[in-house]
Order: sequence, then C-alpha cells, then structure tokens
Amino acid sequence: MRIQLLTIAVPLMILSCSEQPSNGQSAPFSQVITAQNSTDYSTNRNAYFGDLHVHTMYSYDAFIFGGTSSPDDAYEFAKGGSITHAAGFDMKLEVPMDFYAVTDHAYYMGIMREMALGNSSLTEHEIAQGINEVGDDPMLRRSIFARFRDFANSENSREIMDEAVVKNAWDDIVASANRHNDPGTFTTFIAYEYTGTGPESEMLHRNVVFKNVAVPDMPFSRLDSDDPEDLWAWMDNNRAEGIESLAIPHNSNMSEGLMFQLADFNGRPLDAAYANKRLRNEPLVEITQVKGTSDSHPYLSPTDEWADFELLRFRLGSTVPMQPQGSYVREALKNGISMQVEHGYNPFKLGIIGSSDNHNASYVGDEDEFWGVSGLLDSDGQKRGAVPLEVSDANGGVYFDRYSRFGASGLAGLWAEENTRESIYDALRRKETFGTTGPRMKVRFFAGYNLPDVDEKDMIAKAYKEGVPMGGDLITDASLEPSFIAWASKDPNSAPLQRLQIIKGWVQNGQSREKVFDVACSDGAQVDTSNHRCPNNEASVNFSDCSISSDKGSAELKTRWQDPEYDANQHAFYYIRAIENPSCRWSTWDAIRAGVDPRDDIPATLQERVWSSPIWLIPS
Repeated sequence: MRIQLLTIAVPLMILSCSEQPSNGQSAPFSQVITAQNSTDYSTNRNAYFGDLHVHTMYSYDAFIFGGTSSPDDAYEFAKGGSITHAAGFDMKLEVPMDFYAVTDHAYYMGIMREMALGNSSLTEHEIAQGINEVGDDPMLRRSIFARFRDFANSENSREIMDEAVVKNAWDDIVASANRHNDPGTFTTFIAYEYTGTGPESEMLHRNVVFKNVAVPDMPFSRLDSDDPEDLWAWMDNNRAEGIESLAIPHNSNMSEGLMFQLADFNGRPLDAAYANKRLRNEPLVEITQVKGTSDSHPYLSPTDEWADFELLRFRLGSTVPMQPQGSYVREALKNGISMQVEHGYNPFKLGIIGSSDNHNASYVGDEDEFWGVSGLLDSDGQKRGAVPLEVSDANGGVYFDRYSRFGASGLAGLWAEENTRESIYDALRRKETFGTTGPRMKVRFFAGYNLPDVDEKDMIAKAYKEGVPMGGDLITDASLEPSFIAWASKDPNSAPLQRLQIIKGWVQNGQSREKVFDVACSDGAQVDTSNHRCPNNEASVNFSDCSISSDKGSAELKTRWQDPEYDANQHAFYYIRAIENPSCRWSTWDAIRAGVDPRDDIPATLQERVWSSPIWLIPS
C-alpha cells in the first residue's frame, strides 16, 4: 500500500476504464482505474500501465548483484505473482501490471551467468574468479562488477564474448515473452537494452522494443557499435525485412550532455537525415526511473519551482557534478523546435514514458516499500544510505551514499483501445503516452479549435474528433485560438493531487523559452492570474508515522485552458505535469522503521508526479 494511513476527503468511485454510466455519458475520469483483466475494446481508449525496463539473470550487472530470477519469474511477478529478492524477502505488486518487457543488456547477455554455472571455458577466465564465493557481501560484488566493467572497456573485451551463450539467452527471453503474452489481459514485449556509451562511459543507453513476434536472430549491442546511428540503421534494415521496433533512450540525466547534444556521435552538426532517422526509430524518451528524473534541472529552468526533483547531482561513485546542458528532456524539446524554426527539422520530437530500470526481475516497489534496484547491493536501508552505518567508513562517513539519491520510480502509462501488443505498440508509436514516478496517476491532454467543455457529455469522443491528443501536432490558424483540455486523476492508493500544470516551450525572436502555468488547483482554489500559480494547499506530513493530510487535495483536476500568451506565429510545445500532495520519501520510511531520524541532507518528502507527452503547435 503506497499511502497506508491515507484518508481522502473526496470520495473516489472505482469503475473500469471502459465502463459507461447508464445515462450514456462518459465515465468521470476520477472514477477510472487500470483496466487489468478487462477485454473491453474502447474507441475512447483505456489507460494501461507497465514497465518497459526490467533486468533479469541474463544481465551481467543484475547477476553480479545477486539476481538469479529468470524472465519467466519477471512476467509472473508482473501478472501479480510473488518473487523472491536476492536478499530473501518476497516482492509482490499491489496492482498487477498491464504490460511489461524484460530488457536485459544485449552486451554480454547471459555471459556472467554462464561463467558462474561452470559449464564452459568461460568459467576459467579471470573475470569469473570469485563470482561463486562472494555470498551476500556487497563490497566483493562491487569489486567483481568493477573488474568486469574495466575488462569490458579494454581492448580484450571480445575474449569473453560467446555468441552461442548470447543466442541461448536471447532465445529464452523471446520465448518467455511469447509464453506470457495474453491478449486482452496482459501484454508482453520482446525487448532488450542497448547499452551504448560515450568516449568516457557517458550513458547513451536505449531500450529496444519489438512490435510482435518478428525479431532478429541476435540483438545489436555496443560490441557492434557505440554509435546510436548504427543502432538506428540496424533497426531500419530490420524494418525493411518486416521486423518493426522502436528505441527508448533513458538516463539522459547521466549522459554528460551527449544524449541531446546538437552534434552527432562523431561531432558533426545535425542535419535533416539525422533528424528523420532518429524520429523514425526513437519516438519516446524515459523521463523518470530509479537513477533520477530527466524532466529538467534548476540550472536549465530557474523559474520552475518544481525542477529540483529527484535529481542525481554527481556522477555515480564520485563527487564530480554532472552536466545539465544536453542531458534533460525539456531542453531537448526546446532545442528541437528551435532547429525546426531555423533549419526545418526537429530531431527531438519526443513523447514521454517512465519505467524502473530495476535489476531484481521485478519492480522497485513504492515509497513505503522500496525494494531497491541492485539486488544485494542496496537491499536494506543501511546499504542504500537511509540508515547510518554501524561503523563509519574509512573516510569517516556516517552513511553509505551511493544509492541514497536513487528513487522509487517509475512507470509507463498510455491510452490504447485494448490490451494487446498491436494496440499498445501503436500507442507508443503515436506518443499517446505519459510517465509517472510510480503512482498510477492518469492524464489526458488534447488541443484543438472546437474542443468541448470538460463536463460535456461524451467529452472524450468529441475531443478526439475535434482535436489532437498528447503526442500530436496542431497546425495553427491565424484566425482562431486553440484551447487545451487538461485532465488528471489520482491513484486510488496514493496521495491526492495538489495542482495541474501545463509546461510551455516556444521560440521567440530566435530564442527558445519556457514557462510553467498552473491551470487547475486543488480544494476549489483559483489560479492567481498575476503569476499563474495555485496557492499552497498546506498539505502536510506527520513524520512520526508518515501519515498525510486527510482534508487537503483533490481526486481529480480538469480544465479547458487557453494560453494567455498565445501567438499563432510561434512554434511551441505544451505538456502536462500533475503533482501530488507531499508524502514521505522511501528514505524517510526506511529511517522511521529503523528508529532513527531521517537524514537532513536528503528531502524527507517528495511530491509524486506525472508528465504527459507534448502537443506541438506548428504555424501554418
């Protein structure tokens, strides 16, 4: 239970996503929950939630961290079954997933496990030494991981590449996904992670998701090339052979500016061919996961009070600050429309999802029951830095700090006609998607010139007919001013909503700009038109037990909004961000359970949130 002591003042009826009231009107959005186990087809589309970033025993790092669970185990977990963590405790979802993908690293897929099994010559390699003797010692496991990483980056890296082992692992991943796919109830995707890096190991990772059973014999990995354009060319070649896929970049926050740089992998300026290739293969980006949120950064968005959220400040294992420029999604969206104005192409026209990147063949859990991400390395509050060490480290440190900034995030959401591979994949392709930090909040977002009122009968059907949903383009008309329907619904198991926002980016006088508009406030409050902000609803948290205000916040927020600064001649994008009331962060839950004070250098609370994909306004 995400908020165990929550009492909500606003009642929340629970209906399926496609259920219609007897009066023929569309079901109120606040009454919508996940359509798990529903086979109802809806032209108005249902909300589905899933995780497209999951590692099992076939990923070298997950196995080193103690993970021995298989893809079959991962899918059983996603459907509502229990799975045992490497540390011995059980993990089980409160609400099953609607869709799921195992995304093991193609890079040395299955190799580390093969070394440990002792059935091949790989067992004798120096990299394998000690893997079966480390037990539950996280320091030894980290040392083996470091040894493996250094060898993999050396000129001898192919010494341990056994294509037969990789092929066997890939075949098992494919077969498992196909076994567990259950149209109408639970969708699986055949997928993997392409673990590309920059010249100094900067993260340029992507998850590659295949539409159906047509997949290549072997996945393309960084051993083939670190250049993302080579991955896209491989995907294009597969597409010509009837193998459809898309790639989803993640952890742009850890790319040191390379993920969204204005040059290609080899330093050449971007051009139309690059933009078309990237858009064709990468329609989405993962905006949030355990290793931080990549929406924006205070340096890039100094007027956004909520930009300082679940950020990783330093490179992993160091005190070297990470570079914001080129690493965050909102800046990329702004640079994209600037390039559209100046050059006529936009390589960063990205939809938004969230996912977890967990390495336990499961999920990361909720704030009040965080399972960690790296097996035995962060399996309890002390190992992940929320609880003081029993003995200070060699530098006098009171906490083990490597994982303390990791988060219990995130999930992918989308709107699709039914829970099938084809329907869900099409939603990913058209970018009718959203990402959450974990709670199953839902957002709908439309733009158009003749949109209905938010309380009008059959509002959703009319919005689809008269406008475009998130992920779409709206051509501007100098004689008309568009309106937007913004609608957010809380997770029944999480905190109420505090505010609903629309984030705008545009190009003016050759410069990209941004602005955050609060468009709907909780508790019946009104937006202050002088600064476009809701008043603080004064929701609070009781740190003795992490209970939250029972009389603050809203079950849903919705509005039809017009931009007070609209200019039909400007290229612009808009996307939703909805924010919950404050609640305890996982690190605070860990501290309370251990009977210690929460750390004063980490936020004790957070405000969970959800982001929609943008809508782009394009001058006619």
